[in-house]
Amino acid sequence: MTTCIFCKIINGEIPAYKIYEDEHTLAFLDISQVSKGHTLVVPKQHSDDLLSTDTEVLQHTITTVRKVAQQIDSALKPDGINIIQNNRSFADQSVFHLHFHIMPRYQHEMDGFGYHWETHNVDPADMTELLNKINNG
Repeated sequence: MTTCIFCKIINGEIPAYKIYEDEHTLAFLDISQVSKGHTLVVPKQHSDDLLSTDTEVLQHTITTVRKVAQQIDSALKPDGINIIQNNRSFADQSVFHLHFHIMPRYQHEMDGFGYHWETHNVDPADMTELLNKINNG
């Protein structure tokens, strides 16, 4: 028996507030709402993260992400929507089953979402070195 909480939801072992389901994917309200309508989209086939997911599974999943985001946008009329997908624990992945967060954002409501990133100017020679390293892997 699997210990993956999302696999248990997919298998009906744990109840969920399902928004959408097809043969490949499931979308359900996150039990810990960051914002009103915070939804998770998962493939039914288990994979740990985006980097280890089969291309066809990923295609089905991202199609569902867009469909559900459009459904949420139409129904809840948020001022914006964040789509978030984390890979590995250092990047804040806490459930190791590929999933996308759809987080509606409301300009005049407090929510629990926030992030901060800091940009850095990089020397062109270092950018070229980085480019070559990535492209020649």
